[in-house]
Amino acid sequence: MPGSLDPLDVGVQIPYHFRCPISLELMRDPVTVCTGQTYDRQSIESWVATGNTTCPVTRAPLSDFTLIPNHTLRRLIQEWCVANRAFGVERIPTPKQPADPSLVRSLLNQAAAQSNHMNSRVAALRRLRGLARDSDKNRSVISANNAREILLAIVFSRMDSDSSELNHESLAILSMFPLSEPECVFVASDPERVSYLVAMLFHSSIDVRVNSAALIEIVVAGMRSPELRAQISNADDVFEGVVGILNYPLAYPRALKVGIKALFALCLVKQHRQRAVSAGAVEALIDRLQDFEKCDAERALATIELLSRIPSGCAALASHALTVPLLVKIILKISERATEYAAGALLSLCSASEQAQKEAVAAGVLIQLLLLVQSDCTERAKRKAQMLLKQLRDCWPEDSIANSDDFACSDVAPF
Repeated sequence: MPGSLDPLDVGVQIPYHFRCPISLELMRDPVTVCTGQTYDRQSIESWVATGNTTCPVTRAPLSDFTLIPNHTLRRLIQEWCVANRAFGVERIPTPKQPADPSLVRSLLNQAAAQSNHMNSRVAALRRLRGLARDSDKNRSVISANNAREILLAIVFSRMDSDSSELNHESLAILSMFPLSEPECVFVASDPERVSYLVAMLFHSSIDVRVNSAALIEIVVAGMRSPELRAQISNADDVFEGVVGILNYPLAYPRALKVGIKALFALCLVKQHRQRAVSAGAVEALIDRLQDFEKCDAERALATIELLSRIPSGCAALASHALTVPLLVKIILKISERATEYAAGALLSLCSASEQAQKEAVAAGVLIQLLLLVQSDCTERAKRKAQMLLKQLRDCWPEDSIANSDDFACSDVAPF
């Protein structure tokens, strides 16, 4: 349910003491601070995170930042929600409590101790993974206890084809966290570690494959060194492994999301984009383009534009029957960024191929471009549209030229 309800809409007023004093919205996870005041957990955590050290209501100093769950109030709120469900009020779920830092430290020590039995170490990692999945707060607690260093050591403790479940569980947890630049360098600077992650892209378990791709993307995106980024993108079979994840036949949203993030990061290394084309990246991108969610579609289109800038990528895109129609269709549909990337890719294709020009015109690109230059899209997108219109000047049908006076207010340069 929404955090607050309009009584005019649902015919019910939220009791004052059920509202958070900070947000004035219905509390979903009420917690009490040391002054005795109760707030919604998210609100008071945000209050403290911004540097405030006093109680918002009493203005008394918060000598202790411990948040104690107010179970009684939470149950009363849940009962009120149930009693008012006829007015469209949904029952708030019972929140999961944040991980206890002492428990997190104990689990990390249990997982790191090589003297412990393998099953005990794996069990500790599985519990840590469950905590990390539950909330951002839990991930912050885990990260604050030197978890990344411990997990990196476990992931690369055995780098062969018989790597154990211990390595895979550590990899799954590590893929949920951003790494510092020194940690990224630790991975990227060792060819054996890079080769191990690439090998995991071909593991029999799709989860292991996706987690490995996620860590590769985190490492590549987390470094400023162009040499180390190029070293990863030049690793044998890295593009084949990532493209294989994109081509995974079953519906697995995380595979698409992680696969496109990894492919985009690798394709930012210009000198190795040819390897992406050879691995079948173009076909995978076009075939799965309509399956991506908005943010991932933007990243996929950005990757397509990058590949369209090299001859082999441009040729591969031009040879796919759906490339031009899909790019034309996307203009002004998904987002400003998506429109800009689609226009850029079309500009590269039409600059290299008369056949692509004809296909674009047949797909209705002219009207799309004329609308684009009059829209509130980015200036870069408009420039690309103007350049593409010039490129297509010889393909304009007579009736389109005649009707172009309708767009006299556009800023397309005359040609």
